[in-house]
Amino acid sequence: MSAELEVIVDVVVRRTIELAQVPAPTGAEAERAALVRSWWEADGHADVRIDDVGNVWACARDGLGPAIVLCAHLDTVFGPDVPHAVRTDDGVLRGPSVGDDSVGVAALSAAASLLGPGSMPVWLLATVGEEGLGNLRGATLALETSAADVGAFVAVEGNYLGRVSTTGVGSRRRRVYVRGPGGHAWEAAETPSAIHRTAELVVQIAAIPRPVGTSVNVGRIGGGEGINMRAREAWFEVDLRADDPAALEALGRSLETILAAAQEPLRIEQEVLGDRPAGHLDPAHARGIPAVAIGITTGSGEHTPQEWIDVDPIEQGVHALARTVERYEERCR
Repeated sequence: MSAELEVIVDVVVRRTIELAQVPAPTGAEAERAALVRSWWEADGHADVRIDDVGNVWACARDGLGPAIVLCAHLDTVFGPDVPHAVRTDDGVLRGPSVGDDSVGVAALSAAASLLGPGSMPVWLLATVGEEGLGNLRGATLALETSAADVGAFVAVEGNYLGRVSTTGVGSRRRRVYVRGPGGHAWEAAETPSAIHRTAELVVQIAAIPRPVGTSVNVGRIGGGEGINMRAREAWFEVDLRADDPAALEALGRSLETILAAAQEPLRIEQEVLGDRPAGHLDPAHARGIPAVAIGITTGSGEHTPQEWIDVDPIEQGVHALARTVERYEERCR
């Protein structure tokens, strides 16, 4: 590793640790956004700013024509109740969000620093609303009200080095409520319980046939008023995913069929939590913008407090991100 690249990697590691130690559950990314803004200002980028939704923008290189946008997300699945300490252990960083996506955010400016002169503008973008119920809010609004005319979009996921994804995984997320009259657990023992029905529905949903490229998950559940009461209300949250629009539609129909089989006096209601379109992206598919997702290093344990990433491959990942920009420019000449 050259001395210059060694310094760059050291900065990425230091910033990864600094960012990962700041809690940023979806919807509460402001502290991380301010930190990233301070980095990019110190790096000398132009037009560094936070937009109306909370995304951080910076122009890393000026030029003519549509811009290449390098993007990573600020938010995590962890709230402030989870300890956010990062441990360094024999070339490995361990801690919540180190790979998803702290190292991705930390690598954006590093990759831009490796770029030589070019004709195309390069923008850095750190988005909000990617995890949980964010429904890709930051990335969606960034493309709708972009600071630049976007010619290509590169999403960076920290620990996916060696993978190039052109698949958009779609989802349908619903909160389902089951409501009924309730009653005494002994005196009204024959009264339908919202919790009992909820449990039956979850079992049915979990048994929905899943072709390759799909998933079904009930991630949260709750309800009831007391141990000796027939529950008046219960709820659960379901996440259907597929990488094909037809498959996602089929999962949605299966869910609707299950929920439609409600029996009086119980009632079932749904709340839409988010919808993301599915599709296999080709160079002219996503809003007419070529789009890929790539990684910076290797690791595992995403969405757990035991998440970890390797330090050594960061050099390769930063270089690959910069080279992706250069290769795209070469193809556009």
